Amino acid sequence: MGDGEAATDDDTTGDDSDVCVLVPTLDEAETIAGVIDGLREAGYENVLVIDGGSTDGTVELAREHGARVEHQSGQGKGRAIREALSIIEAPLVLMLDGDGTYRPEDAEAMLEPLREGRADHVIGNRFADMEPGAMPRLNRVGNRLINRAFAFIHGRDLVDITSGYRAFRRESVERFRLNATGFGIETELAVECIKHDADTEIVPVTYRSRPAGSDTNLRPVRDGAVILVTLYRLAKTNNPLFYFGSVGVLSLLFGAGIGTYVGVEWFTRRVSHEVLAVVAGVAILFGIQLLMFGVLSDMLLSLHREQLRRIERLER
Repeated sequence: MGDGEAATDDDTTGDDSDVCVLVPTLDEAETIAGVIDGLREAGYENVLVIDGGSTDGTVELAREHGARVEHQSGQGKGRAIREALSIIEAPLVLMLDGDGTYRPEDAEAMLEPLREGRADHVIGNRFADMEPGAMPRLNRVGNRLINRAFAFIHGRDLVDITSGYRAFRRESVERFRLNATGFGIETELAVECIKHDADTEIVPVTYRSRPAGSDTNLRPVRDGAVILVTLYRLAKTNNPLFYFGSVGVLSLLFGAGIGTYVGVEWFTRRVSHEVLAVVAGVAILFGIQLLMFGVLSDMLLSLHREQLRRIERLER
């Protein structure tokens, strides 16, 4: 699939030979060389750059600085990561963006929970040490909203679910069902961690400002909306009570509102609204059915998770 040369294990030092550093890129010529050099100086020789069709020389620079380069078949960060995971063989994966905002010096802290057996998945918390101006105000507000929505919908606060700095055991991610093609991939990874009860640890990292001349590929409004939709969509299999119950409550409120209007009109003016009354009744019944379905689905999901835990205990 690729046309770059893979780094050999003979160049690795210490325990870093069991790590593949995954760097998804798209037009990162201004920063990719520094990122790769920093990783190699930190002892990580097995650097895989998965490129989404750069036209600014990113691929050539990555190869010149010693990275293995693969070209993804389509576009989007999510697709890049999914395709990269299908070819990575190292047991541990360190993932970071190629825009120079994450420090290679934080790599060891990211990998430590994996090596010590404390976690299967590690998320780098950018809010722990963020340089002034590193994240625009709109992005900061959007990230806070997304993280609060995640905690409310999926029942656990992972602090910074959209962080691009991750470390995980490859075998643990093989169980995940990842479908996102764009920036929703980090959200899917976080939801799958909750869904599969993967041990997840939050590690503080430094988040730096993008170097001058380096443009972001993120579109805050559009990509933020995609992430929120992804959060809600994934609730169907991780929190069905919220997924179906939220629609059921809206339907109940809609029906109750119309029903109240019909009742007031009848008792105060003796004006009947038969059609609206039927609509109100249907909406209320639909809402009740969705709520019941959500409760039943939540019970089935709880039983399913308990069975999976028992199977995992027997396998151990």
